[in-house]
Amino acid sequence: METEEKNWYVLHTYSGYENKVKNNLDSRAKSMGMAEYIFRVVVPEEEEVETKNGEDKIVKKNEFPGYVLVEMIMTDDSWYVVRNTPGVTGFIGSHGSGSKPTPLLPDEVERILRRLGMTARHADIEVEVGELVKIVDGAFEGLTGKITEVDNNNMKVKVNIDMFGRETSTELDIEQIDKID
Repeated sequence: METEEKNWYVLHTYSGYENKVKNNLDSRAKSMGMAEYIFRVVVPEEEEVETKNGEDKIVKKNEFPGYVLVEMIMTDDSWYVVRNTPGVTGFIGSHGSGSKPTPLLPDEVERILRRLGMTARHADIEVEVGELVKIVDGAFEGLTGKITEVDNNNMKVKVNIDMFGRETSTELDIEQIDKID
């Protein structure tokens, strides 16, 4: 069942260890050479305002305690690295006895990520540093700029745009830009 397709999977973790799992998995993906197979690790959290001693304080609450989302290409190696990460107790949708898990459906992923202010980012644009692009979405829509940095793992780019006669750097999702031919 090896595929070259990125999918989202749900990991079961020890409750309260979600952020440790995220950090462990991010560092293991880099140190074990799996950055091209393990992309994003997301702990679904929402901010809430708590009032303590008359003071409002913003705290992050885990939306799904004991669960972490991971975007990855499922291979034997990537599967091994993820399931053997400290704090991970298994994948949701795995039927045991060595069977690989079932990925989340695209509409499920889109719904969860949208609630978190993220996107599934199905961008099919390849860009390089130095290329000119047009911004097609967001506050700078309609402006053009030059790419100064590309973060393929997080599907983000830094673009220098001209604002009020000054060059200004802005970070954008890759789906917010189009190439200029």
